[in-house]
Order: sequence, then C-alpha cells, then structure tokens
Amino acid sequence: MKAEANILVVDDEEIVRESLLDWLREDGYEVEAVEDGFKALEKFEKRPWDIALIDLKMPKMDGLELLGKIKETWPETQVVIITAYATVNTAVQAIKVGAYDYLVKPFNPEELSLLVKRLVESQSLIKEISYLRKALQKQYQFHDLISKSAKMQKVFDLANTIAKSNSNILILGESGTGKELLARAIHNESLRAAGPFVPVSCVALTETLLESELFGHEKGAFTDAVAQKKGKFELADGGTIFLDEIGDISPKLQLNLLRVLQEKEFTRVGGTKSIKVDARIIAATNRELKKAVDEGKFRDDLYYRLNVISIELPSLREHKEDVPLLVHHFIEKFNIEMGEKVERISEEALDLLMEYDWPGNVRELENIIERAMVITKGNLIKAEDLHLTPQVMKEEGAAQAGKDKTLKSIEKKHIAKILKENNWNVQKSAEQLGIDRVTLYNKIKKYKLKKG
Repeated sequence: MKAEANILVVDDEEIVRESLLDWLREDGYEVEAVEDGFKALEKFEKRPWDIALIDLKMPKMDGLELLGKIKETWPETQVVIITAYATVNTAVQAIKVGAYDYLVKPFNPEELSLLVKRLVESQSLIKEISYLRKALQKQYQFHDLISKSAKMQKVFDLANTIAKSNSNILILGESGTGKELLARAIHNESLRAAGPFVPVSCVALTETLLESELFGHEKGAFTDAVAQKKGKFELADGGTIFLDEIGDISPKLQLNLLRVLQEKEFTRVGGTKSIKVDARIIAATNRELKKAVDEGKFRDDLYYRLNVISIELPSLREHKEDVPLLVHHFIEKFNIEMGEKVERISEEALDLLMEYDWPGNVRELENIIERAMVITKGNLIKAEDLHLTPQVMKEEGAAQAGKDKTLKSIEKKHIAKILKENNWNVQKSAEQLGIDRVTLYNKIKKYKLKKG
C-alpha cells in the first residue's frame, strides 16, 4: 500500500516506539522513530513531517516543549500527544499549544488507526485548500502584477500574447500603476527572457547625462569621461531595454533614438564607430504622447516606431475591487522582508482604503501598507496606522465638493498642500504622498507649482 503520510514517533520507551512502528507500517504509512526531542528536531531539520506522535513525559525535553518548537517552525505538522497521565489539564494544555489530539497509554491499535486516518484526511484537505489558493492566486497574477478585475485581466491577456513577439511596445498609464513591473513581466515571458532587462528613467537625468547613459561614451568625450563607458543599449543587447517616461526626452535624443530603432545601431558620445545592437524596446509614459505629437513636441516618426503595440494600464481607482487583494499581497510581502507577523487588516482600515481615490495608484497603496506595518503594534493593521487619516479623507471630500471637481484639480491641491506642510522638502513630500521623487518633480512641473 502506498504511504499517504510520513509520521515521526517520539518516545523514550523502546517498546512503545517499536509497537507504534509496527502498527503504523502495517497501515501503509512511512514511519520513523526517535527517543527524545532533540533528535526529533534534527529529523525535522532534514525534512518536513506530516504527523508527529510525541510522548508527554520525556527526559531532556518534554512533549509540550517539543510541540511548541514544532508549531513555531513547522506549523503544518499535525501533532498528537501520547500520555499516561490522563488529566484534563495536560490534555487542554497540549491542545492550547497546538496539538491536534491526545492518546492515553495504554492504547489499542484500532484507536490509533482511526485517529491517524482522521489526521491524514485532515492533512489532505489542508493540502487541497493550499493548492486551490495557489491556483487562484496564479489565476489573478501575471508575474508580480496581481489583479482579479476584468480590466486588468485583459491587460494580462494582451501582455501574455504579445510577449513572444519581437515588436516594440508602448505602455501608457499614470504614475504608480506598475508600468515597469508590466515591462519586466513581458520580458520574462518573451523569447529574450534569458537576456538582460535594462531599465532607464528618461526624466531623472539632464540631456547630456541621459545621452551618455543610453549610448555610452568614449574616454575624453567630456570633462568627467576618464574612461570608456558602455551605455544601456549595449548592456541590453540580446534582451530588453525599458525606457521609462519616454515623453520627456529632448528633440536631439528623440532623433538619436529614432536611428537606433531604424538602423539598430548607434554611436557612443565622442565616438565615430557605429555599434550594432539587438534589443527590444519597451517604452512607457504617463503623458498623452499623441497630444505631444500633435503639438509638435514629440516626433511622429518616433512615436509610430515605438507604438507598434500599446498597452494602457488602468488607474487603481478604475479597479478598486483589487484593493483587498493587493493589501493582503503587500502584507505577505512585507512580513517576509521585515520579519513581521502582521496577520490581517481591520475592516475599518480596509473601508478607508476602499474610499480613497488613489492619486499615486498601486505604488501609493504599497507605501501606505509598508508604513502601517512599521508603526502598527500587534498583528493587526488598524485605521489609525494608515497615512490616510479621516482628516485627509475629509479634506479630499471638501475639495471634491468645490466648484472644480476634476481629478487633476484635486490632485494639484493635495500635492501643493503636502509640499507646503513640508516646507517644499521634495523627498519628504514624496514619501508622504506614496510616490517617488521623480514622479513628484513631474507633478510639480505638470501643475506649474511654485514655492510660496
């Protein structure tokens, strides 16, 4: 008979160990036995065990202490305490610590068989639930992007379809919607997955520095060029280059980029030799790029070269049904990263998150959950742990009740307010808003905000 579970017997009496080994093996289970708690823990270090039968009274380490250690590190193991001291107190204490049940010595084989059978069925159910949960999560996930909304599922389906092609892609969407995550996911699903993925922020650098960053430079090309440097396009050869905020590059760089797209070659700054490159381009922007083309601010030939296939990522306020799913994902993520043990979020706190309008989208939500997990006391995120205090919600509501109810107007007022509160400390303001500095600089430029 094929073993349905592996079982570890821990008892200091040899006759008990031998009896249990014989009975359980007759039932077809895979069984091993040790005489004390320390040897049991050594067995656990080598492999997981489905079931552990543990004697209550043992030298060196008693059964309750061993039970506690097992439940702390291997919580899925089901433990049965064996005792010759059938008192209510010991039984209740064992179950409180996490035992599934207890057996009283002397016990008969039939009683043991029934109990282990129940345990195996219980374990089977646990494994099935775990499998279904993972399958469900996979259904909602495209690499690091998670969603159950119909809008996002369409994005996932399109991304999965176009990943195998070699065409250039333009990803559109507000700041914080996950454009780089989507670009990475497409790369990981592409035929270039074994090659490099090289991200570049086109807004964080000046024109000269960005040109050097993209195409590299020769020694002596400018004052600080003390050695030859390869650019991001060279580094991305055979893989994918991700150009974030492509709408912010200068006309000169637009022309240089067009050459790479047309000829698949470029020249380092200060160099004369043409360098061939094979890199797929995924570009992204939070701007209305077609409008920039119509206004003559962005080359139409470059736009059409980049926009072979376009994907638009919806804002979080367009798929708020994903907020609970994302919250639980971020809690799990930061539990691992921070070594925290936050179990859940309160209904009041979750209601607050559902009511908020998310100008910073998923990135803002992630930052809020991270901050809440740092400051919360205990294993529950409460409403007061969130940056979204009722006062903030009240002010946003008041802004919406005003004459100008557009989202842009609300966002502009809120950013201006945070900047003023922080005396225009951009780093601090960006942290409070749940966005990065580059995004905040873009917003300041977009809304023409000025200090004072």
